[in-house]
Amino acid sequence: MEIGIDSFAAILPDPATGKLPSPTVRMAELIEEVEVADRVGLDVFGIGEHHRGEFLDSAPTVILAAAAARTSRIRLTSAVTVLSAADPVRVFQEFATLDLISKGRAEVVVGRGSFVEAYPLFGLDTRDYDDLFAEKLDLLLRLGETPNVTWEGRFRPPLRGQGVFPRPHQPQLPIWIGVGGTPQSFARAGTLGLPLMVAIIGGSFERFRPLVDLYREAGKRAGHSAETLKVGVHAMGFVGETNTAAKDAFFPGWAHLTTNIGRERGWSPPTRQQFEAMAGPEGAFLIGDPKTVAAKMLQASETLGGVSRITFQMSTASLDTAAMKTSIELLGTEVAPIVRATRRA
Repeated sequence: MEIGIDSFAAILPDPATGKLPSPTVRMAELIEEVEVADRVGLDVFGIGEHHRGEFLDSAPTVILAAAAARTSRIRLTSAVTVLSAADPVRVFQEFATLDLISKGRAEVVVGRGSFVEAYPLFGLDTRDYDDLFAEKLDLLLRLGETPNVTWEGRFRPPLRGQGVFPRPHQPQLPIWIGVGGTPQSFARAGTLGLPLMVAIIGGSFERFRPLVDLYREAGKRAGHSAETLKVGVHAMGFVGETNTAAKDAFFPGWAHLTTNIGRERGWSPPTRQQFEAMAGPEGAFLIGDPKTVAAKMLQASETLGGVSRITFQMSTASLDTAAMKTSIELLGTEVAPIVRATRRA
């Protein structure tokens, strides 16, 4: 199982003063977090894409390129690229360039986006939400096969064999599909034979098993091998020296962001009791001491029928940068060895 971190480059106010930290300082801390992850042997680091004031990740490939120059081993990916609101040609060029800078460590996870700010920002209609993604994914996949594509669609000018460069360092740029809870998205990923990254940011892992089964069944019907149909999980996660320390470090930032987003979507404010339930044995938060987190990761993999990758969304803990770096170190030096040793056995 590959183990990694996803960050949304969250910028959160100090709970005591209410003041936001400097974006410049927060960005420097984020690059340091990727360096720590690389040093302690984690497999992958992802940067999300949002177009909101709470996050600094509107240009994820720029951040990933900066991280590529400061790391040597860790794979670098988006988490996720909002492909529906982007030009697939530009996406391919940016990630191919990242692949050259990183000497073959780039990947891209594409999705429709759980936030819709990108659509009006770039002049797109949310009524075309799924059609935009399907068409642009088709073009992105074709660009991965050849630099000279002949293609025509509704949402961008046609291509008449023009060359799309540069080409990546890897023979083929890895493309994952990021999904939430829409069955059609799971089935599409399976039919295409693409690896699947499932965002499980609440509820339980068990709830997603039927959807993961749908993905595998669709892939099998389309003639793809079981080895091709990889499943990854993106989950809220944080590691501390103790269960209490981990939860106390993560909760304030999570509560702040969830309250703000929930206000927009008509949710009730989150409570500590709800958070404790999510961090408990039946919930989908991977939060606790190293042994607790490792055991829960292994259980999640078993529940979902085998998981190839788990990434921790821990950027809501960025209120405490020291705890953040300690968590990354514990994930690499204590959690990962337990998980890897158990999987090998």
